[in-house]
Amino acid sequence: MLYYLFEYLDKYFDFPGAGVFQYITFRSALAIIMSLLISTIFGKRVISYLSRLQVGETVRELGLEGQTQKAGTPTMGGLIIIFSTLLPVLLLAKLNNIYIILLIITTLWMGAIGFLDDYIKIFKKDKAGLKGIFKVIGQVGLGIIVGATLYFHQDVTIREDISKNKIEINSAQNTANSLSLDKKSTATTIPFLKDNEFDYAELLAWTGDGYENYAWLIFIPIVIFIIVAVSNGANLTDGIDGLAAGTSAIAVIAIGVFTFVSGNIIFSNYLNIMFIPNSGEMTVFIAAFVGALVGFLWYNSYPAAVFMGDTGSLTIGGIIAVLAIAVRKEMLIPVICGIFLAENLSVVLQVSYFKYTKKRFGEGRRIFLMSPLHHHYQKKGYHESKIVTRFWIVGILLAIVSIVTLKLR
Repeated sequence: MLYYLFEYLDKYFDFPGAGVFQYITFRSALAIIMSLLISTIFGKRVISYLSRLQVGETVRELGLEGQTQKAGTPTMGGLIIIFSTLLPVLLLAKLNNIYIILLIITTLWMGAIGFLDDYIKIFKKDKAGLKGIFKVIGQVGLGIIVGATLYFHQDVTIREDISKNKIEINSAQNTANSLSLDKKSTATTIPFLKDNEFDYAELLAWTGDGYENYAWLIFIPIVIFIIVAVSNGANLTDGIDGLAAGTSAIAVIAIGVFTFVSGNIIFSNYLNIMFIPNSGEMTVFIAAFVGALVGFLWYNSYPAAVFMGDTGSLTIGGIIAVLAIAVRKEMLIPVICGIFLAENLSVVLQVSYFKYTKKRFGEGRRIFLMSPLHHHYQKKGYHESKIVTRFWIVGILLAIVSIVTLKLR
């Protein structure tokens, strides 16, 4: 909203300084500052309100050190993240941008699913929360919306081989004078390869001419799978103080680098990567999201004064998935979100191996002392703050490796 206000002041009144709102970098800086202040200043009030409502965490007895002390800690703190992200976005972003619209929908959609799950656990006294099938239906529904929009919407395009075309570039508006180069495509990026673009439509080439028209049959299911996998991975990672928020902030910063360069015609030209028109606006959302996550960590770091609950973890995972897909870096998710992947795999391997050994030997056996993976290290005697710090370090390493792929091809 402020963007449109200052655009109007600059256009009709030549208001001093109003033109700076044209720049994504300026609005992103404001967004991260604003979201950080909102989450830290108003976060305490939200926590106090949740405490008065007795919205406390019910802790299952898993035999973990310090577990019983967490009982009664306010949960549903994901509301802090959601509110602190959306308010700066509504004020500073271009609200007619299709990518911003999708991210707002994702935030509200996944937030609603997580909120319903937490509500059932706390107020209905049902520890199971929302049934898994309904969570999956909600995630699939979002995947259909996101996949269909990215495939069919006319503003979702790419522009290839910028350096081979003589284009007059407007750095302030991040635009070029030729829109004829924009095209609809389901192309994505394969990391570490020189010719690193792959079009999902090519998977249907065997069907004959006109196969490009049916690429949505491949693209939308892939989008659904990614959203379900990443949101569940974030949900599993949220097991000890500060782990999910910290690792997510690191991953989002890495995606933010890709978003900024892919949405900037100058940097994408220099790096010889796919230019995605209009996508740079997502940098404002990312900045607000990072500020909200870091501000939430002020209260969620050990010993946590609030937990994010499924309200936060499912929302975080959904946003990260949509960001990666929109900027066409979904194949980098296993690297950028390596912590989520490890947590997911630890559960899958543990459950699968237990069932296999029970069927074969009559007694279930385990690979890890406990899953998800962070609980394994707790069982080994590591303090949770040490586990979180080391997971953050691994997350930073993975983020650096992913960013290096911009040039290492």
